[in-house]
Amino acid sequence: MKIFNRNNFCWLGLIAFSFILLSVLINIGVIDTFYEMTLVSIGINIILGVGLNLILGVSGQFSLGHAGFMAIGAYSMGISYLKYPTMAGFALGIVIGLILSGIVALLVGIPTLRLKGDYLAIATLGVAEIIRVLIINMKITNGAAGLSGVPLFDAIPMWQLVFIFVVITTVIILNYVKSSDGRATLSIREDEIAAESMGINTTKYKVLAFVIGAMTASIAGALYASYYGTIVPTNFNFMKSVDILIIVVFGGIGSFTGTFLAAVVLGILNTVLQDIGDLRMVVYSLALIIIMIFKPSGLLGTKEFTFSALFHKKNRLSKKKGDPADGSIKH
Repeated sequence: MKIFNRNNFCWLGLIAFSFILLSVLINIGVIDTFYEMTLVSIGINIILGVGLNLILGVSGQFSLGHAGFMAIGAYSMGISYLKYPTMAGFALGIVIGLILSGIVALLVGIPTLRLKGDYLAIATLGVAEIIRVLIINMKITNGAAGLSGVPLFDAIPMWQLVFIFVVITTVIILNYVKSSDGRATLSIREDEIAAESMGINTTKYKVLAFVIGAMTASIAGALYASYYGTIVPTNFNFMKSVDILIIVVFGGIGSFTGTFLAAVVLGILNTVLQDIGDLRMVVYSLALIIIMIFKPSGLLGTKEFTFSALFHKKNRLSKKKGDPADGSIKH
């Protein structure tokens, strides 16, 4: 596959345009400090949603343990950055979180991913709770009081750092999905018995997807800790895993474009409803219920936005109209 092709250049252009547009809106004051916080939150949720969609939408495993891996990343960053408030400490926090979450996901994934459906969901939920309870009972994490005063990353604006990590994690996961390993993982989602009968090591690819998803959650947790400066175990309870699951289901299971769209829509909706206090969650929940009733497959279902599809559609339209390149002339 060629790296320098028309599709990749279009994606690079879209990324650059999005970055420049956000920079301009922030510099002229359209996006103020409050809305910048919403922007950062949306970016972190995108990283979480993309990672969970790899597990749920691509490998077909129903996991409710994402908050636990997010907690590993957050506390790794908090402890490291508090001890070494430098760029090296920040990088070390991310690396430690990635390694720990990867090891935990591997150790947990090998036995639990042999389960299916509700059994797997309960098992991963139990793992997330075990991680949270361990954090509460460890001295290095400051127990139930959590960590406060975590230095804010100030080398570049935080929204830019989150933007960079959104791009990196999305590119890595999408490249995995399009690789031979990703195709094998998709075949397991479609029919695990048929995939196994064709010689595919189903446990290997399910665990691989689970580990990658867990590591992306760790990155999101590290960014969360660095931005908000305070982390407590209650930030990573069962409801946090449900919030991440809602983003994936709302956007469409298996659609990474849908995950982006859902994170943006839900983030904006949550911000707009801030003024109505406790009624915010009622309206928020009703909006979710209504949309899921009329669009049970999510906003985009399994559809993805791709430039190659746009070019293909344009070529088909040109041929129908008698494009000279087609060798025909329409009268």
